Amino acid sequence: MTILLIAVLIFISLAALFYALYPFLERGAQLWQKKRMGKFTPRLDNMFIQIASPKLLLIDLGCPLAVGSLTFLLTKKPIFAGLAAFMGLVLVSFFIKFLEAARKRKFSGQLVDGLMLLSGSLKAGLSLLQAFEALAEEMPPPISQEFNLVLRENRMGVSLEDCLVKLRRRMECEDLDMIVTAVLVARETGGNLTAIFSNLVVGIRERNRLLGKVKALCVQGKLQGRIMMFLPIVFACAVYRFNPDFLTGFINDPMGRMLLIYAVISQLIGMFLIQRLSRVEI
Repeated sequence: MTILLIAVLIFISLAALFYALYPFLERGAQLWQKKRMGKFTPRLDNMFIQIASPKLLLIDLGCPLAVGSLTFLLTKKPIFAGLAAFMGLVLVSFFIKFLEAARKRKFSGQLVDGLMLLSGSLKAGLSLLQAFEALAEEMPPPISQEFNLVLRENRMGVSLEDCLVKLRRRMECEDLDMIVTAVLVARETGGNLTAIFSNLVVGIRERNRLLGKVKALCVQGKLQGRIMMFLPIVFACAVYRFNPDFLTGFINDPMGRMLLIYAVISQLIGMFLIQRLSRVEI
């Protein structure tokens, strides 16, 4: 009877504590939800991807639960499941970043065709805005979506110069930066946009050709860096698989731990230097 009474008192105390803290917990959850959705929603809107906030929140909460549960089923270790669930919190952000990078690459690949279409439209006697309309109608996404947004903003009263500057900020593309700068300068000085677009097409094509050649020459260094990244891990796993006592003794010895730390630091420095030296900016 005494134990039952104590259990009832504990339950009542916990219920009262939860009732008192519930408004603060609810407010904190709402602020956290608003902050997370405020981080993801504008980025999705910029990619013209419409996902309702409740569904996006469900995906954001479901990723760490799914990753943590799968890790626990595979390893049966709660600590690994907790680490996996924590890493799952960044999955949505990582996926959105991947979509943004893929969209920008596709946009950059469409710029040459878009410039040729703009140049042809200007040669046919259309104005710059009419050329943008033709591009938005005839080109596939994402370039059609971006220039259609430029036209909508211009119709709402925003100057064309400001619309193009916003486009440059959204896409963050070097080729687009050159195009926007050329258009802005031409509109101020009265330059020939048809000739400018034709010259830009030639310049972008030559730049992409040179960039492809440089990437082909640097692929060996990048591949070497990736191999050196995983080779020590594979070697350590193989040694532990065939001779566990060797690696265990190496870890338990103070000098061995110092050598391992030195090896890891040297490996990270080497990987960084290889990746850095094999990166060429054009």
